Amino acid sequence: MSVNHPLAKNILISYYLWMAKQLSSFKFSLPKFSFQQSGINGFLVLSLIIFAFALGMLTNKVIYLEQQSKNPTTSPAAPAPAQAQAAAPNPSANIEDIKKLFDGKNIVFGNKNSKNLIVEFADPSCPYCHVAGGKNSDLNKQMGGQFTLEADGGTYIAPVPKIKELVDQGKAAFVWVYFPGHGNGEMGTKALYCAYEQGKFWEVHDKLMSSSGYDVLNNQVKNDTTKAQVLTDFLADVADAGQMKACLDNDKYTSKLSEDINIAKKFSVNGTPGFFINTTPFTGAYSWKDMASAIK
Repeated sequence: MSVNHPLAKNILISYYLWMAKQLSSFKFSLPKFSFQQSGINGFLVLSLIIFAFALGMLTNKVIYLEQQSKNPTTSPAAPAPAQAQAAAPNPSANIEDIKKLFDGKNIVFGNKNSKNLIVEFADPSCPYCHVAGGKNSDLNKQMGGQFTLEADGGTYIAPVPKIKELVDQGKAAFVWVYFPGHGNGEMGTKALYCAYEQGKFWEVHDKLMSSSGYDVLNNQVKNDTTKAQVLTDFLADVADAGQMKACLDNDKYTSKLSEDINIAKKFSVNGTPGFFINTTPFTGAYSWKDMASAIK
């Protein structure tokens, strides 16, 4: 029954009048608690005070609830499971799809029939790709103690140099595929394809993976095609400048970047760096210590 109902109001008013009458028959001094009536009457007064307090709280609660019923507030409903964002699928591959990457126009080293086929999905502007590249020790330190290189007193072993060693020893074959994990790597990737034409992929790769390379890609060139000369000048000591500039100006590898992204999506890659050693995926800048066991 609502407190605004006439009967409810009358009941409350009558009760308060009765309680006031009862209390008026007692004289007490609160500081000393010296009741002039008997101990029983004193106990009754104290009980009435407690009861009155409780009743007042109850009355306030009823009023509050009544106000809420008139002016309801609705909390946002939690999304149903079907509405929740689907988790990104884990990278996966079968060996035949890995072998197909060694055909066509990709950056490849070694024979697809090698017992160890390694794929790297990377973005030359990506900080964690630089960590995995092992050529930017200052950045490795900045990214956390777990990425400090062994040469700098840490425990991290960059995987990319180890992969190159295996390729050079004929123990593995390697494919490099672009994926925009950071967002400023389009011109750098085109430079890598241009360098691959010259047989200078690793030289250009390592320079772009340096501290100065990180600065050039992320702060100077980014994806600006008008900055081809800036990038050419930066790479002039490791690749033929004339060929590099002509290749970048020709814009011949713009469509290849889109092809690489589609390849990455086929393998459910959603970040960089991403590696496969045969069909075993490694998502992120793993230390080589954690990857080496996948090598046959």
